[in-house]
Amino acid sequence: MNHYKGKQFQKDVIIVAVGYYLRYNLSYREVQEILYERGIQVSHTTIYRWVQEYSKVLYQIWKRKNRQSLSSWKMDETYIKVKGRWHYLYRAIDSDGLTLDIWLRKKRDTQSAYAFLKRLRKQFGEPSVVVTDKAPSIGAAFRKLQVDNLYPTTE
Repeated sequence: MNHYKGKQFQKDVIIVAVGYYLRYNLSYREVQEILYERGIQVSHTTIYRWVQEYSKVLYQIWKRKNRQSLSSWKMDETYIKVKGRWHYLYRAIDSDGLTLDIWLRKKRDTQSAYAFLKRLRKQFGEPSVVVTDKAPSIGAAFRKLQVDNLYPTTE
């Protein structure tokens, strides 16, 4: 599916603008100035709309491109309040400190951790090491996945 069909600007301009905004934490007006220096006149509100529309698409492309197994993952869960209700936020980080994935669940149980680990395995392959804070739910889920032969060589 061509997400850029019918747009006033070329695909490359949109990708560069959204990439600058996401990668370098610039404001929409700063991205506008950078593009203007390169001879492209575009409004900051247009860049805002591009970010809203294309950031999810670019993230999915990036995830597909970077599927290779990373050396080590760090996993953690924390208790946060969302709209007045408490939830558990599971988070996985790679060896470079970049967030691989997050998952918000109502319960902190083995089933939630199992589903999160299985999802990570599907997206990024098998790591060599998984480091946790020894939470019982993550440990039990990881052992269950090893029995299911999804993390056979991971420590």
